[in-house]
Amino acid sequence: MLALTLTLASCSGGYSFTGASIPAEAKTLSLKQFPNYASTVNPTLSQTLYDKLQQMFSSQTPLNITSADGDLQITGEITDYSTRASSLSSDDNVATNRFTITVKVKFTNRFDPKADFEQSFSRFKDYDASRDFSAVEASLVSEIVNELCEDIFNKSVVNW
Repeated sequence: MLALTLTLASCSGGYSFTGASIPAEAKTLSLKQFPNYASTVNPTLSQTLYDKLQQMFSSQTPLNITSADGDLQITGEITDYSTRASSLSSDDNVATNRFTITVKVKFTNRFDPKADFEQSFSRFKDYDASRDFSAVEASLVSEIVNELCEDIFNKSVVNW
């Protein structure tokens, strides 16, 4: 057991117990708020997304978060924030609505350009159409932002 502990303690960079695979020489991650270009704008979404991404990278990686010129860089924009009918009831009334948030993300890794990507991430939640959207919006945003941040984190620094 002691040998295993010493071996793990002597390893430097490249691995964390969260599964993150980060180059040993990478020390910083630059992250900025995503501008909101969706046709419907939630005024707090950009800050909520930024805060969750910052918290996730701070707690699950050794990277220091900076506003510019990081060894790893994440930029992006919010491109969709919408609600649409999702399913109909037997009497042809809307039974559920689907709330969707989409973000476009660009990831740059200065030490491993093959890891760079530019991709849209989209998540949705269905909710009962009889409920007013404003009554469920905050909880749905929180759930979707968590899922989007996990997707962004996994795509950028987890190599499964």
